Amino acid sequence: MSADVIVLVLFGALLHATWNAIVKAGDDKSLGAAMISAGAGVSALPFLFFLPLPDAAAVPFILASAVLQFAYFQLVAAAYKAGDIGLVYPLMRGVAPLIVAATSGLILREHLSLGTYIGIATISAGILTLAFEARAGGRTAILLALANAVVIATYTFVDGIGARTAGNAVSYTLWMSLLPPVLLFAWAFSRRGVAPVLTYVRFNWGRGLLGGAGSIASYGLALWAMTKAPVATVAALRETSILFAIVISVVFLKEKASIWRYIAAGVIACGVLVMRLG
Repeated sequence: MSADVIVLVLFGALLHATWNAIVKAGDDKSLGAAMISAGAGVSALPFLFFLPLPDAAAVPFILASAVLQFAYFQLVAAAYKAGDIGLVYPLMRGVAPLIVAATSGLILREHLSLGTYIGIATISAGILTLAFEARAGGRTAILLALANAVVIATYTFVDGIGARTAGNAVSYTLWMSLLPPVLLFAWAFSRRGVAPVLTYVRFNWGRGLLGGAGSIASYGLALWAMTKAPVATVAALRETSILFAIVISVVFLKEKASIWRYIAAGVIACGVLVMRLG
């Protein structure tokens, strides 16, 4: 993996941690997640006119991704309601690349070097270390986080293949972002009624647009990187977003960070180095 790809994936990881912090800090996690998704769709609209349409063969992947993204945002909201970010985020983002790495050879026929496998395992071990220092979050939070890790791994494969099939990773990303907010808000309207949801939107549209723009940029960078490097490698490197999440949680959310978080940061940094050299 080249240095420019690594830098852009890491920048995408920073954006990813930022929008997750926006959801976590909000008073309504479910509608906050829906707003992030809507903000991503709105951010994508102006650029659609300047990009080619995805190849028709990519349409099934776009539709499948919309359903998976709907499940993903719902599980993000539910997991953050049930548990502490120090437990939920590492499990969601740490288990997913392990699933991708374990199955990419079978699904994508990608062959990774021994150094890359060691790097992926090291990064994942560092991320999962954070779960041991969590003081909050019980069985429900763990099950929700693990379920979302499976969803993350699944849409990683779907979108990795879809972006390659589409012929243009950016175009695929932008078109893919339009359907999930439709599903999320249709669900919200059916569960809560139109008036309460629109009231929330009126007072929180700015947060949604900011977080959504970061979300779509983050994922677009990851999908672009998947056209330049193995999907499993990109998926693992992207999970370094937990490092940025730690900084955000301490500096902005005023959460306390134990020694385990700093140990995990060092382990993850070593994993990035090993993967780069591999």
